[in-house]
Amino acid sequence: MSTETPRTPMRIVEKRIALSRRGFLKGSGMAALGVSALSTATLMTPARDALAASFKVLGPATGKTLLVLARDIFPHDRISDRYYLQALEPLEAQAAKDDKLKTLLTDGVAALDRLAKERLKKPYADLTKESDRVGLLYVIEHGAFFQKVKGHLVTGFYDNKAVWPLFGYEGSSWEKGGYINRGFDDIDWLGGDA
Repeated sequence: MSTETPRTPMRIVEKRIALSRRGFLKGSGMAALGVSALSTATLMTPARDALAASFKVLGPATGKTLLVLARDIFPHDRISDRYYLQALEPLEAQAAKDDKLKTLLTDGVAALDRLAKERLKKPYADLTKESDRVGLLYVIEHGAFFQKVKGHLVTGFYDNKAVWPLFGYEGSSWEKGGYINRGFDDIDWLGGDA
């Protein structure tokens, strides 16, 4: 005869965020104050357009398309466009010194926009559905333009030390004794029982 008490099955409780009407109104009132404090010019210029304006050599229209293209090639929803811009800035700097590269990039963006307009009636950067944009990328993926941008982004984006913490990467460890002595098993972002 066992002396253990029988286990009762665990009850699973659905997580719900409780928000009262008063809490909602209070939060939306604070948001309205914050929005009213912003200048009209800031509200009228979307963030991506503002970032694209920094492309002086290739131009803002090409810059905007390259930003969207970069995000579509290496999609990370929680990463800001400014990190993609940082990855593309050296490419623009190279284009300032290399006319062939500048032509490859501007002609590549123009061809991508033509393809998007033929198939979907809008320029590539103006397409709102990611699946539409990715479908177009499958068409051009073996071309020199796509390969150049993708090849540059692999290192330009993922070698940016400012992005590493956003992925949970702590950086090089050998000079600090290696990962064995520095939390090699503290990964909590895989979702397992670490």
